[in-house]
Amino acid sequence: MTPVTELLPCQRHLFEIPREVAYLNCAYMSPLLRAAREAGERAVARKSRPWEITPPDFFRDAEVLRERFAALLGATADDIAVVPSASYGMAVAAANLPLRAGQRVILLDEEFPSVIYTWLERARDCGAQAVLLPRPTDDDWTSVVLEAIDERTAVAALPVCHWTDGALLDLERVAARLREVGAALTVDATQSLGVMPFDLASVDPDFLAAAAYKWLLGPYTVSFLYVAPRRQDGRPIEHNWITREGSEDFAGLTRYQDRYQAGARRYDMGEVSNFALLPVAGAGLAQILDWGIERAYASVSGLAARLAAGAAELGFQAVPADRRAGHYLGLRAAGGLPPELSRRLAAAGVYVSVRGSALRVTPHLYNDQEDVERFFTALRPR
Repeated sequence: MTPVTELLPCQRHLFEIPREVAYLNCAYMSPLLRAAREAGERAVARKSRPWEITPPDFFRDAEVLRERFAALLGATADDIAVVPSASYGMAVAAANLPLRAGQRVILLDEEFPSVIYTWLERARDCGAQAVLLPRPTDDDWTSVVLEAIDERTAVAALPVCHWTDGALLDLERVAARLREVGAALTVDATQSLGVMPFDLASVDPDFLAAAAYKWLLGPYTVSFLYVAPRRQDGRPIEHNWITREGSEDFAGLTRYQDRYQAGARRYDMGEVSNFALLPVAGAGLAQILDWGIERAYASVSGLAARLAAGAAELGFQAVPADRRAGHYLGLRAAGGLPPELSRRLAAAGVYVSVRGSALRVTPHLYNDQEDVERFFTALRPR
């Protein structure tokens, strides 16, 4: 018998969300934790006294982030690069995965543009074909992707769940099929990692990117790139001093070095030592690790299930539970969403997003039953 995961109580006290606000929009941008804001204030203040910032400080915060993100993902610190955005991570992947004329890149239509644009350009440059798979009427993206993979496939660039409505892909099955045809897999985990478990060993992506400002409870302009060991000897898309071997020796920086720091560090962004933002991101990761991914996912999924059930009574339908990520809702209505709906909800203190044809409702641990009821009250026709 599978043990029942203990649910977490509401964690609103760790955030600065007024009681009159029902913020159900983590897929847009998470609020910062109180602890993260405080860490950021201390971090910004350090720049007022630069004489206290020593050479080891240029490396310390990035290594803390690497270790925490690796623990979250089930990787090692050597597998992680610190980058400014998920699109930067996808650009690294595109620059290092083989692609030639006549081959195909598998993409999902209506997916987040940064991933799509990266691979459209890469395919165009190589004379390859970028295939945007259309949305399935039954929400079964896994079957659509599996049917599209053949001997022409070189890369599949996929999310864990679709960003408009949370429709889920079975990446273990997809990855196994890609391996059969010798194709690579890149994953954009921005809308899942931090709240949803991910089986790295089973999926075994070549590259995985995740921005910090959503479910990782971090700031904008900090992201992470997992690089499989087999891809860690590639070519970075920028060349900066800190990624080179021996860069800890500031006096020796003019002895130019061809060799890189160990593992995925060669793919780090320039100015990776960002003294203001890295401690903010670190505080978010520390809290997620303290909660535990399994407990967080079970707790948030319970909230989402209540929201889905109540919305169905009001005529809004989500992707069926067995085909969507538990923490994520994209609500659709027959005849489409009323054009003023998101503005009406915001006027009532309820914050959600419209993406494509879906009203995207994405709760987190700072939400509670009062937020759920506020949402239903605002959603009811007037």
